[in-house]
Amino acid sequence: MSYSDAPSTPDALAALPLRENLRGLSPYGAPQLDVPVTLNTNENTHPVPDEVVAAIRDSVTQAASSLNRYPDREFTGLRQRLAEYLGYGLTENHVWAANGSNEILQQLLQAFGGPGRTVMSFPPTYSMYPLLAAGTDTSYLSGLRGPGFSLTAESAAAQVAEREPNLVLLCSPNNPTGTALGLDVVEAVYAATESFKGMVIVDEAYAEFALAGTESALSLLPGRPRLVVTRTMSKAFALAGARLGYLAAAPEVSDALRLVRLPYHLSAVTQATAIAALEHYGVLLENVEDIKRQRDRIVEGLKGIGLEPAVSDSNFVFFGGLDDAHATWQALLDRGVLVRDVGIPHHLRVTAGTEAETTAFLDAMADVIGRLDHRSPQPFPTTDRPARS
Repeated sequence: MSYSDAPSTPDALAALPLRENLRGLSPYGAPQLDVPVTLNTNENTHPVPDEVVAAIRDSVTQAASSLNRYPDREFTGLRQRLAEYLGYGLTENHVWAANGSNEILQQLLQAFGGPGRTVMSFPPTYSMYPLLAAGTDTSYLSGLRGPGFSLTAESAAAQVAEREPNLVLLCSPNNPTGTALGLDVVEAVYAATESFKGMVIVDEAYAEFALAGTESALSLLPGRPRLVVTRTMSKAFALAGARLGYLAAAPEVSDALRLVRLPYHLSAVTQATAIAALEHYGVLLENVEDIKRQRDRIVEGLKGIGLEPAVSDSNFVFFGGLDDAHATWQALLDRGVLVRDVGIPHHLRVTAGTEAETTAFLDAMADVIGRLDHRSPQPFPTTDRPARS
């Protein structure tokens, strides 16, 4: 008997003894299409600088000589360098890392969530949150945002106090809207969890792209043992393919995650890659400034053709004013530009790429709007906070 090379079917999946809370779910994913300009997954589209490529190559080559042995289970050297990069008086004892920030979030849900427990977030936000909840059998609670997808300290704290979740996920800068939360929101939510000892996780995957004056929740860590700030090297460090995420928190949070992590979960190659990149973070972050310039070009360019971009603290722009968002997405794709349809009526999201990619997007967008009036009569309402220069 031979196996068929045909892909699985929904009926075949349904016939397996899958957990009930996973039935009917769709896996996370964005279209991976071969187009000239790919701006749909918030990658850093700038190539890794040659200097950093060479450093990573040398570091990985050295690690390869001992791949017959398990890697450093505690990845102490990497944690030390991550702490040095973050600052705020953090040490390696305050830092934990995993294969991307999604695995960090998964480990947090494994340790503090699970059957009979809840995690709360505020959609529209990162679409992996409910999937991570389902994967760990943690009930997902959807909070409510205000006009323009805003979230105030008073509203967030009141909702958390009412529902008493075991974990709260705050995405700042928020994906897909792009705006950062004020620290007053984080402080109010943490205070609201005091009576039932909930964990508060601030997902700062895009923190390095924030507008001037935006404060990190890292400053709030002292004296808050249930506060966790997660970061990634996928975005600003242009290492999406390396899969390295990390967190900063009280040392006992890492102790909790040691209970659920897989043995030797960070390979020697991953550790070597991340350490080499951190030793050259100044070179890598030079591209961040260019990305921020391109992001601001997108904001101004979209305003110039009558659309409504949101304030962005990230490497992408969320914009509204479209009569038919999916038709606009398709029209852009027909012109060789792939952006993200996030499923929110009248809105799309575009990654800020290189100068050439940004120009290609803006030219295509102007052509689409000029040929097909997709603008919605409803203006984009107030965002999380007013625009800053």
